[in-house]
Amino acid sequence: MANILIVDNQEWVQDLCKQGLTGEGYTVSSTDDVETVSKNIISLKPNLVLLNQYLKHGFYVWDVFNDIKMQDQNLPVVIITDHDTHLYVSKLSQADGYIVKSHTAGDELRQKVSALLGRGPAVRKTKEIKKHDDKISY
Repeated sequence: MANILIVDNQEWVQDLCKQGLTGEGYTVSSTDDVETVSKNIISLKPNLVLLNQYLKHGFYVWDVFNDIKMQDQNLPVVIITDHDTHLYVSKLSQADGYIVKSHTAGDELRQKVSALLGRGPAVRKTKEIKKHDDKISY
């Protein structure tokens, strides 16, 4: 069973992600405390991190992202963003994908998580995830 860590300060986003992913058999943990993300990576050993693009208390998401990747460069990190107009931020291409926050993003979230964790049918066939135009394709 794969472990997923959600780092987001909006409770409705955490709840939406949890509901969609626990139903798929994932173990889901969440936090809004970005100061403990490093400890959570060590203690929870997640297989994937969902990281809010805009963190509270002035934390810069790319510092948190880099800290996660320093601990485990192969750990997939998917950025959760508020607006699709921010999808062209060049740093976003460093992430393993993104999700635009909405109450209807559950299917897209499940598909991306499944693909990144190797549980999606397209990934099983090719064992490869290709990135282009800051989007994941399968």
